[in-house]
Amino acid sequence: MAAPRGRRGCTWKDRSQASYLMDRSAEFGRWKAQSLGRADLSRKGDVDEDVADLVRLLNERQPFFTTSSCAGRILLLDGNINGIEVQKKNCCWLLVTHRPCIKDDMIAALKKAKGDAILKFEPFVLHVQCQQLQDAQILHSVAIDSGFRNSGITVGKRGKIMLAVRSTHGLEVPLSHEGKLMVTEEYIDFLLKIANQKMEENKKRIERFYNCLQHALERETITNSHSKEKINEKNNPYSRKKKRNREKARGKCTTEENDKEENDKELENDDYPGLNVTVFPEDY
Repeated sequence: MAAPRGRRGCTWKDRSQASYLMDRSAEFGRWKAQSLGRADLSRKGDVDEDVADLVRLLNERQPFFTTSSCAGRILLLDGNINGIEVQKKNCCWLLVTHRPCIKDDMIAALKKAKGDAILKFEPFVLHVQCQQLQDAQILHSVAIDSGFRNSGITVGKRGKIMLAVRSTHGLEVPLSHEGKLMVTEEYIDFLLKIANQKMEENKKRIERFYNCLQHALERETITNSHSKEKINEKNNPYSRKKKRNREKARGKCTTEENDKEENDKELENDDYPGLNVTVFPEDY
């Protein structure tokens, strides 16, 4: 049995779905306003310079907003190793930089260590809440293609769709134990070269992600625009009639052009050399 239809041929199921999408859109708008209106509680207190344009690009788009981000950093943590890693919440941050690190700064920071010092490189990470699953899929595809192959999508109980952009090229190495340095300065210099190389690669991936995201969002805007035009034309009888008239005119024009081409071919095959005619304006 077919679903009951309204006056304009729209089923009640279609109307219910449209109403649901409007409610979800309004709810997403409230979440976005609340999130972007909160104070930045990170240690730095604002968005990292290397990802500021990327964060702005996403937050300016209606179906996205960022909840957290880090451009990537080299840090030295001092604490007690719990299992296989130092817990950042319960340790001292001896050094942190979002730029390449030099050995002298690392050695100076290590002298302050009293527990187990760990050198870490943490790559770029970004969390984006998306309005619909298809929006998250666009970002996920761009992230994977840009080298962030540990990215993923999660859907919460309340329907919140979250995309996490992550990479796997991190670094974590213990340098001291109970305040005693366990490695040579030469090895520290070697580790910093690796960490700095990872930082440079990280920056290139961020730039690639930003550029690819711009192109993907532009394509999506064009696609949505064409889809809306097709829907409007389908629902507008005047547009359909106008389109048929254009097609008829195009068919007539094509027929005339074919006839003209045949006549031109006949003239080309004729022995008559033809005339060169120049038309001047009337007041020449």
